[in-house]
Amino acid sequence: MAKDSPKTMDVRVDYVTRVEGHGNIVAHVENGQLVDTKFEVIESPRFFEAMLRGRSWKDAMFLTTRICGICACGHGTASLKATEDAMGIRLSEQTLRLRKIVLHAEQLQSHWLHIYFLVAPDFFGAPSVIPLAATHTDVVLRAMRLKGLANYICQVLVGRHVHPISMVPGGYMKLPTVRALQDLRKRIADHEADVWATVDLFATLKMPAFERETEYESLTDPEEYAFYGGDLMTSDGVKVDGHKYKDVIHESIVKHSSAKHVKNKRDSLMVGALARFNNNSKQLHPKAKEAATKLGLKAPNTNSFNNNTAQVIESVHCFYEVLRLMDELIGAGITDEKVPMEWPKGRSGWGTGLTEVPRGTLVHSYEYDANGIVMGANLVIPTNQNLANIEGDFRKFIPQLIAEGRSREEIAHALEMLVRAYDPCISCSTHLVKVEFK
Repeated sequence: MAKDSPKTMDVRVDYVTRVEGHGNIVAHVENGQLVDTKFEVIESPRFFEAMLRGRSWKDAMFLTTRICGICACGHGTASLKATEDAMGIRLSEQTLRLRKIVLHAEQLQSHWLHIYFLVAPDFFGAPSVIPLAATHTDVVLRAMRLKGLANYICQVLVGRHVHPISMVPGGYMKLPTVRALQDLRKRIADHEADVWATVDLFATLKMPAFERETEYESLTDPEEYAFYGGDLMTSDGVKVDGHKYKDVIHESIVKHSSAKHVKNKRDSLMVGALARFNNNSKQLHPKAKEAATKLGLKAPNTNSFNNNTAQVIESVHCFYEVLRLMDELIGAGITDEKVPMEWPKGRSGWGTGLTEVPRGTLVHSYEYDANGIVMGANLVIPTNQNLANIEGDFRKFIPQLIAEGRSREEIAHALEMLVRAYDPCISCSTHLVKVEFK
């Protein structure tokens, strides 16, 4: 570590690695003081709201699941919830269980991808996961087994994980058999040792020292650790029905980003695993609480790097919740259900669906006309909600790093690690900019 740090320096990281999409870290220091810092999002906007206009209610899920290959099932779930809300559909317990299993499986595949392939190399001094295949073969093989398992769960239940094909408004086009569920449950249970080996591994890794309190936003449900539904809440005492999400999520455009920024009561807020943990940790599965104790994480926690730790804990929670839900489905048997084929006659208006995806609270909201055609849409992506908070962390973290005598290179690497801790999905976040032609 460098003993002295230049009093004036520019820190710039173009195209932060091991994140989804393209973003730049920029900071300027003069006379030992931070003058300016920002996280530039330079992805081209993707205009999914515009693409939805004029499309049928039957197309919305199949279009919006293309927003992200990592959170495809999460976008599909939120989209279906918005359409079902507009149609006035109530789901059966069977469909709810299947939806929750798929959503949990997506948390698993994304969390395991992030903590093993994107985060772990920093702690092993490697530029990527590729060199770890030679130096830490068992770790990489475990990561591949777990990632493959989570993808396989989605494959069995919705046809495939990337862009699911069997989920539709009101239910499923194809239901799994009890035998298929029994075989799947056994395959999941066989990976229990890998789940706990993951906990043991991350218990040996020390997150960087950093603290910054912010407003933590997530769904909350009195019956469970909320992923599928519930009210929208923040750690600052706000709690609203999901239809009133705009009372909490205030978006704005900034010049240096093609993705919007979000705030509520403070200058920024945070969503994701750490926010969910801070707001809902009392409702974690007992095994996940055991993992939290092993990892030394207690709520509330204000170290953004511990979003990584919270993901490990949530992976334990989701693993055991999948087993529980599978047991309930197998015990009840599978019943054939008819899904709606027509739009409710004369029904129009907005439908809104909120769900928790790996990176945080996701909102899909659509306005339908009386024929089931989308007239307007609003999508709020978790990474958007974290961008202002990332910059807030930069403003607190950089002076700390300067005071510690870190070199330019060390500061740049520490900031990259901080961005990676948020597990951003930058391409998803660039969903709308306002364009005026003159």
